[in-house]
Amino acid sequence: MAKSKTGEFKMDKPYGLTMRGIVKNSNEEILILRRHPKSRTNPHKWELPGGKVDPGEFFDEALVREIKEETNLDGAVGDFYEAIQDDYVHKRTVQVVMYLKNITGDVSISDEHDNWMWANLEKIKTLELSTAFEKVLKKKKSKFNYSFLALAFSSDIAIISP
Repeated sequence: MAKSKTGEFKMDKPYGLTMRGIVKNSNEEILILRRHPKSRTNPHKWELPGGKVDPGEFFDEALVREIKEETNLDGAVGDFYEAIQDDYVHKRTVQVVMYLKNITGDVSISDEHDNWMWANLEKIKTLELSTAFEKVLKKKKSKFNYSFLALAFSSDIAIISP
């Protein structure tokens, strides 16, 4: 922390809270989105759907809202999956990844992204991923000895048709 001119402490970089969701289809594939090429952070890289928590907003409500805005899907928040910190030049974010359940609707992405797909673990490992998504995978890999995302692909939470 740094001291301001008035002697108060302030953060060097502000923190933000971002929610990400794991949405699965009936083939046990996870929905991922590719960021727009003109995005300020991680342009043209694949990520889990989700976004920022607005001031005063509950994090679970933010996740449901962001999933709807980015994918046109409705659903409810399920269990916790993982959390990481992602640092940028202008800010730091804590990203919380949670399962979604009771998913309804058809995928239709917002202008923040230019593509989407249902992908299994083998496909995901071949893609250019956002830094946050890479950190989640790396963290799970170290925790579960190369079985990262195993729970995401074996759980029966949030099954919808492709």
